[in-house]
Amino acid sequence: MPATAESLFSVLEPHLSAVSKPIQYVGGELNSVQKPWGDDESTVRWALMYPDAYEIGLTNQGVQILYEVLNECEDVLAERTYAVWPDMEAVQREHGIPQFPVDDHRPVRAFDLFGISFSPELGYTNLLTAIDLAGIPLHAVDRTEGDPVVIAGGHAAFNPEPIADFIDAAVLGDGEEVVLAITEVVREWKRDAARRGDAFESGLDPRDELLRRLAVSGGVYVPKFYDVAYDADGVLVSVTPNTAGVPERVHKHTLMDLDAWPYPRNPLVPLAETVHERFSVEIFRGCTRGCRFCQAGMITRPVRERSISTIGDMVENGIRKSGFEEVGLLSLSSADHTEIAEVATGLADRYEGTNVSLSLPSTRVDAFNITLANEFSRNGRRSGLTFAPEGGSERLRKVINKMVTEEDLIRTVAAAYSHGWRQVKLYFMCGLPTETDQDVLEIADLARKVIAKGREVSGRNDIRCTVSIGGFVPKPHTPFQWAGQLDHPTTDERLRKLREVVRADKRFGRAIGFRYHDGKPGIVEGLLSRGDRRVGRVIEATWRAGGRFDGWSEHFSFDRWMAAADEALAGTGVDVDWYTTRQRAYDEVLPWDHLDSGLDKEWLWEDWEAALDPQADDVEDCRWTPCYDCGVCPEMGTDIQIGPTGQKLLPLSVV
Repeated sequence: MPATAESLFSVLEPHLSAVSKPIQYVGGELNSVQKPWGDDESTVRWALMYPDAYEIGLTNQGVQILYEVLNECEDVLAERTYAVWPDMEAVQREHGIPQFPVDDHRPVRAFDLFGISFSPELGYTNLLTAIDLAGIPLHAVDRTEGDPVVIAGGHAAFNPEPIADFIDAAVLGDGEEVVLAITEVVREWKRDAARRGDAFESGLDPRDELLRRLAVSGGVYVPKFYDVAYDADGVLVSVTPNTAGVPERVHKHTLMDLDAWPYPRNPLVPLAETVHERFSVEIFRGCTRGCRFCQAGMITRPVRERSISTIGDMVENGIRKSGFEEVGLLSLSSADHTEIAEVATGLADRYEGTNVSLSLPSTRVDAFNITLANEFSRNGRRSGLTFAPEGGSERLRKVINKMVTEEDLIRTVAAAYSHGWRQVKLYFMCGLPTETDQDVLEIADLARKVIAKGREVSGRNDIRCTVSIGGFVPKPHTPFQWAGQLDHPTTDERLRKLREVVRADKRFGRAIGFRYHDGKPGIVEGLLSRGDRRVGRVIEATWRAGGRFDGWSEHFSFDRWMAAADEALAGTGVDVDWYTTRQRAYDEVLPWDHLDSGLDKEWLWEDWEAALDPQADDVEDCRWTPCYDCGVCPEMGTDIQIGPTGQKLLPLSVV
């Protein structure tokens, strides 16, 4: 398809009545941006994508922030695109309509850069759909100067090897500053290319010259400039640079001063229903709790807090510009903010008597207190409380370093039930390292104790406890990156036993809600999260067999993935079990070892060994204890950034 910059809407509009939820393809949301295409030499154009449906993608804060940061710059254009549902894909293929952003409906292939932000790896097949629909060659090696540079970001980019065949580059860590740096590299390259044509001093063709400039910066990973070697048994031996000036290790980007980047300033307001109908403010990044299963907590270190005054300003501005009536204060553990009590009181004072409600979507049992909860529900909205013990038994919680005792949990829910809450949700994982059947069955016992305590302190019988269980997937850059994943038949059998125990309980069973996912999607996620470049063949084979929206249970097919894996991995010496259920050794080269999250690999291994040692001490939160030498702060030349700031959030005349 030609890389024309003309809007496709006149071609698209006649077909919208033939697809479900056509409003998601129209654009024009409140606070969206429409900018002129600009001069070809000086304007840099980004197409930004979250590879899921509009109802999921529009609410993604990462994409919203980058969209706004880029569009604030002169001679920079950023537009948004999302995964299209199969019915729209069929229409586009039938009528030759390429992948388009919703802002001005220009073809994605006309842009300079195509940036995709991944959170779950199960969106990889949607990436391939978008690239193919855009008319961009599926494999990076086949692209030419006329194709956009495909760049991956988000948490999954900390191991982009499974999609190395399909992307040109990957960026690790926070995106606010690095997207501007990439933009300037592209702008300079465009000007040089206009002057020199193919005559770059490096001797590379224009596209490779651009990728080289990005790679030598040390902050952008370009897979084609790294050679991968395997031994005769299929074991990964090395990942090494093949181009002069390219670093042996690529480092993550970390935004140190969150107050200087109070985004989003102009939150997008969706036209169609989305999963989160609220305005969200990220109150800090990073986590030092040391939960061994949590990739997000590991790769986002160090902790960086927003000040109370910046939080207040962002909340007020967001409500005013969006009209949302719910505000979520986001982080990996929001109640851990140094001044969360002052934040809660200040915001509750400011919005008392209005329709504005406040929420903490992420709260640890040992950080929760009833005063905090009462402040956030002062306007009368009292939804259920969610806590994540993660492991069913105290022994298992020690293994994962989730230092929440049964006593902590019962004390917390007792306070909640006695102050008017009627429902608590508990989140657990199945398949954690060293887990036994008994560890999982203790989830039922814990739920019974929660309900019994709730009935006791409230004097009521309408007490509910919902147990939600997800399968554990070991992730890169965590102490559990060496762990073997539990096979899906064992996962399903343990969950079956737990369900039977809950249902058989005549006294408490009806009060316990039970939600869980079977073990099969977790196996595919494990394959994608810890895979190497050979897994790209599996992704492509699955996509060609019809794989789309694999994060949605109604579209996911385990059999399709396994058939693709059998075909794509034949003759390699490895299979799905090799990538998932096999435990790794200390000296094994991991596919992501050349990508630096800031964490010392030796420290991660020692923490993995501590997880397996029943006598090992807990790893305390290093915000309040001596340094545990994880490696992040020394490498970055920084310290953990926490309050108190001494600032106060004064109640403004909003009511």
